[in-house]
Amino acid sequence: MRDAPPVRFGVEQVRKLKSDAAFEDRCSSLDIAFPRSGIPNEVLATPFLVGSRRVGNRFCVLPMEGWDGTADGRPTENVERRWSRFGASGAKLVWGGEAVAVRHDGRANQRQLNIGPESVGDLSRLRELLVSAHRDATGTVDELVIGLQLTHSGRWANPAGTAAPKIAFQHPFLDDRVGARAGDVVSDGWLDDLVGDFVEAARVAFEAGFDFVDVKHCHGYLLHELLSATERPGPYGGGLTGRTRFLGLVTEGIRRDAPGLMVGVRLSAFDLVPHCPGPDRVGTPVFLPSGKERYRFAFGGDGTGLGIDLTEVHAFCELLVALGIPLLCVTAGSPYYSPHIQRPAYFPPSDGYLAPRDPLIEVARMIDVTSELATSHPALSVVASGLTYLQEWLPGVAAGIVAGGGAASIGYGRGVLAYPGLPNDVLGSRPLARSELCRTFSDCTTAPRHGLVSGCYPIDPFYKSSQERVQLTIFKKQARDTD
Repeated sequence: MRDAPPVRFGVEQVRKLKSDAAFEDRCSSLDIAFPRSGIPNEVLATPFLVGSRRVGNRFCVLPMEGWDGTADGRPTENVERRWSRFGASGAKLVWGGEAVAVRHDGRANQRQLNIGPESVGDLSRLRELLVSAHRDATGTVDELVIGLQLTHSGRWANPAGTAAPKIAFQHPFLDDRVGARAGDVVSDGWLDDLVGDFVEAARVAFEAGFDFVDVKHCHGYLLHELLSATERPGPYGGGLTGRTRFLGLVTEGIRRDAPGLMVGVRLSAFDLVPHCPGPDRVGTPVFLPSGKERYRFAFGGDGTGLGIDLTEVHAFCELLVALGIPLLCVTAGSPYYSPHIQRPAYFPPSDGYLAPRDPLIEVARMIDVTSELATSHPALSVVASGLTYLQEWLPGVAAGIVAGGGAASIGYGRGVLAYPGLPNDVLGSRPLARSELCRTFSDCTTAPRHGLVSGCYPIDPFYKSSQERVQLTIFKKQARDTD
């Protein structure tokens, strides 16, 4: 069990720390420490193995969805541009490009990509654009491994502009957020059918040339929610065996229908009670249990609503090994109800809240959890995430994590929207382009919350000069005026 976080205290923007000494002093004042290496280019350029596949360096592009597909779930020019930039980054592991719904009712928004039997051509073209950009940027496509993230949005499904939740169980604090009712709890037969949809989507991805698929278990979406379905009756609930039954069946089906396709899992390794804006818009738990009461809905939680217990998470990792799944990407919670723990930021999205404590503490916790899982389960190639907030200090900390065995690969998420060339610059021992670093302004989240496409509006010239930026500015001003 890990201690619950302290009450909020002073938060200092990491971008205002002007030297290594200032960074170290700030970390010391927060009673945290980061692993660091003075030779990030050498450490992060080393290859590693995923199963029998060799990955050429330690950078991984994480799934960054743009909310910018067509109404029927096909890629647009915006999607193609983003995937090309992912390839040009130089990262040798690409974790899915973005989340792709395995069926229409699993889309989180009406612009999310949707996979089906007719998607082979679209996905092949996206993959080839990424590969071509990678070749142009690095001179080679050797040791490049590309996956596709498969998902059903579950509770957060919104395929046609109106919430249409599919839930694993009723939740006392989240049901009202999306208008979920008892009739929205999916049946066992419905889940049986969804297993087939995931397997068919994996087969399509394999035909399109992808090296692996991610069976997504994170961020409050359906398969992550199933991991907390301790009170759900039937074969998909109760003990951990039931709550992981879906993953086992999908993996079995992929082995049968797409032999040779690797499987990975992006996992929210811990969760907290939902948070909401409190006094002065600071993030506050919506509920904290008292006495013998326990918060029962947080996989990887200790029952207090704020603490962590990784007992079941370790068991989940053992299951991955038993299933022959070699890849695990570690994240936490959900951006819908606890964004501060997986996307540490100084500036919240317009519908969010101010960080309840210094975001550096959240980054340190993510690294701590990831390292524990990586060192305890050496058969897994573990990808770290949640590091963008480190900004100038990301390369040194990333190299320290890898050198210490705390992860095999370093995930690069929000930052890639602003500065896709960071991996190449680090690997080439070039100075960072400080003006391109993601400063976690959260516009890439605020924009889609208002029906706009997601992108880096403050830094990327493509979005900075767009009409959507004008609309986003209006929405942000309206949000400030109502605070």
